[in-house]
Order: sequence, then C-alpha cells, then structure tokens
Amino acid sequence: MKKLIKLSALATSVTLLAGAASSALGGTVTVVTSFPKELTGIYKTAFEKANPGIKLEILNKSTTQGIAYVRELPEGQRPDIFWASAPDAFEVLVGQKLLTDVAGLANKNAPTKVGNYPINDPNGMYLGQALGGYGLMWNTRYMAANKVPAPAQWSDLTKPVYFRHAAISAPSRSGTTHLTVETMLQGEGWDKGWSQLLQIGGNAAAITERSFGVPDGVNNGQFGVGLVIDFFGLASKYSGFPVEFVYPDVTAVVPANIALISGSKNAEEAKKFISYSVSLEGQQLLLDPKISRLPILPASALGGKVPAGYPDPFEIAKRAKVNFDSDLSESRYNVVSALFDQTITFRHKELQAATKAIHAATAALQKKPNANGQALLKQARDLAFAPVVGASLAADKSFLALFTANKKDAAANKQMTGLEDRWNAQALNHYERAKTLAEQALAAAR
Repeated sequence: MKKLIKLSALATSVTLLAGAASSALGGTVTVVTSFPKELTGIYKTAFEKANPGIKLEILNKSTTQGIAYVRELPEGQRPDIFWASAPDAFEVLVGQKLLTDVAGLANKNAPTKVGNYPINDPNGMYLGQALGGYGLMWNTRYMAANKVPAPAQWSDLTKPVYFRHAAISAPSRSGTTHLTVETMLQGEGWDKGWSQLLQIGGNAAAITERSFGVPDGVNNGQFGVGLVIDFFGLASKYSGFPVEFVYPDVTAVVPANIALISGSKNAEEAKKFISYSVSLEGQQLLLDPKISRLPILPASALGGKVPAGYPDPFEIAKRAKVNFDSDLSESRYNVVSALFDQTITFRHKELQAATKAIHAATAALQKKPNANGQALLKQARDLAFAPVVGASLAADKSFLALFTANKKDAAANKQMTGLEDRWNAQALNHYERAKTLAEQALAAAR
C-alpha cells in the first residue's frame, strides 16, 4: 500500500512537472504590427502549427500608433513583439529603452548588409525580417482607359498628365509612407525633395488615411497610380490584379524589422516566433503570392522557391541612388510627419486648386508665350511648391528637439503646436496667392 502511495505521488509530481513545462512553452504571444492581415494570417497559421500550445495575438496598428501603444504601457503589461517596415521607428523604441537584445536569434545564413545598409541592428536590438524598397504601382487598365503613361520616376507624378490620377498616404499614419517620403528627401535633398512632394500632393486625387488605402484604390481602379512600399505592388501583381510596379532611380532598400519589447509578458515564447520569422521556413513564407515580400536570405539560400522574374533586393540596392540614413530619418521623424500633414494632408484641397491653376497657366503659356505671364507663373510655383521650413532649420538640433519632447512638457508642446498652426496658416496663404497668380498668368496668355 505504501509503495502504491509513493508511486501515485511520484506520478502526480511528474504530471505536474510536465504541465508546468508545457505551460512554460505555451501561452499567447502578442504582436504589434502594421502589416496587413494577408501577411500576418499566413504567419500565424504556420507558426501555431509548428509550435503547438503557443498562440499569436495580432494587434494591427499603424507604426506611429504602435510606438505610442508600447510606450504608454507599464513594464510587465506590454505586448511581446514589434514588427514593422520602418527602421527609424525601431530606433525611436531603442532610444526609449523599450527593446531587448535579440542578437542571438539572428539567422546566421543572412548577409550582413543589403547595399551599405545593415540587415540586423549592429547593436542587436532588432533583426531584419524582410527587405523592402519604395516605388510606384499602377493599374494598367485604368492607365490605358485614361490615356495616362506608365510612370518610371517620382518626378513623373509632378506632370500635369497625372493630375487627380495618383494617391499617397500620410507619413504620420503610415510607417512605409514615411520611409518613402524620407527616401525622396534624402535622395533629392530637403528643398528639392519637398518641392517634389508638394507637386505630387497637388496632383494627388487623395491623401489616404492608411497605407492600405493606396494599393486597395489602385487594385480596384479608384486611382491610377500609387506611391507604395514594394510588397503592396508585388502582392497585387502576383495575386492576379492588373497591376505593375517599378523602383525609381531614387529609391532605397532597407530591412523590415522585428524586435522583442522589453517588459513584455511572454518573452521566451516571443523569441520562438522571432526565430521562426527569420528561419528558412519563415523566409519562404514571404514568397507566398499574397505576401510577396523580399527575403533577407539570398535566392540561392531559399531552396529554389523564388519565382521567375522576382525582384532581387541585393541587385536593386546596388543601383539605388539613396544610401538611407536611419539616424537622420529618426532625428526628424516627427517634423517630417507634422510638416506633411500641415501643408499637404490638411490643406490638400487648397494645394490641389493651386496646382490645377498652375497647370492651366503652364499649358496656355506654352501655346502663347508671354513674359509677364511667365513671371507671374514663376511666383505662383515658388509659393505653392516651396517648403515652409527650410533645410537649415530642419537640421537645427534645438528645433528638432521640440518635436521629440515629452508629451507632459507643456511648454514644449505649446511651442510645437504654435509652429504647426503657423505652418498650416502659411500653407493656406501661399496656396491661395499661388492660385490667384496662376489665374493672372493664364489671363496674360489669352
């Protein structure tokens, strides 16, 4: 009897230990990500199948919303993983000590760099999980029906033929759009880059609330062309939509990253997903037509799974004209977003009206040149398409510091709000004056 009791107790202990071990390996991993459900759903299904007992909870938020969400939660209550396309967003989290070292989880078969850009954070705080470049997608049927030519460069979208045929999202609401905007600014320089962005914004049919709004609108024929990260265009193309995609010369290839949040609830289980996402199996999932992202592994390491004609990110990076500086991008992240919103997003109607008037005057003066009209048109263009913040101020550290100050700093926030209000008012004034001047130029050509 005593022997039976001892055996029973032993069996109970083993069961409890087994249960504890199972519990330690199980649980829910919470992932904050800006990626679409088409991508996250495929990863969730594959990972949970490979790791019974671990569940993925996906919290879909824009990159900026995701940063704010992580920042606002106390240690021990934070989500586990941050997964997004914007490397500068990860630098923001690093600066606020919200990430944990994950260097040991890296795939040793991945190259160290794409072009001159490190695939993994040199300090080990986040890993490259995919690669992304920035470019233009267009609906071939829409373009043919509206007799709009296929674009090749960002500058093409400044031309009158693209008026009300293009779409872009706001960088304050989309990390990938922020990278696209920053790529232009770094490739063209601050003043020329903003001039190009203002002209594209003036031509745009819409400034969408989320990055998904651009590819969705191009896919369904609402817009002709959109500024997107490559996987939006490639996923549409390989899923059968009448869509093409091109990388402009002024582009960059940078990693989309994944990181472990410090003070999270299920760190050990989360590490398993991070490892899985950069493993061979996790990298092959990127080639699914619904995802169509560029793996961090070269084609030779992907087991012959790369489709014919699929873009080679390492070749694209070699010819790209932008060596993306994530430190520069991170330092002015909030300034770029605020400036875009105040002068383009919130004043789109007025910018669009000024742009339309400028196009009309330009066409008339080409047919009937007039010195006075040309002078008026130049004034209109200078007003409408010049940034209200110049390059020297944009590089001023004290100015940039206002936009990174703690939200509880009332004085700094008041100053920042005052600046934003001033930009908005300046933009309105410039666009209204530009429209009037362009109309006068048009009259001079008649």
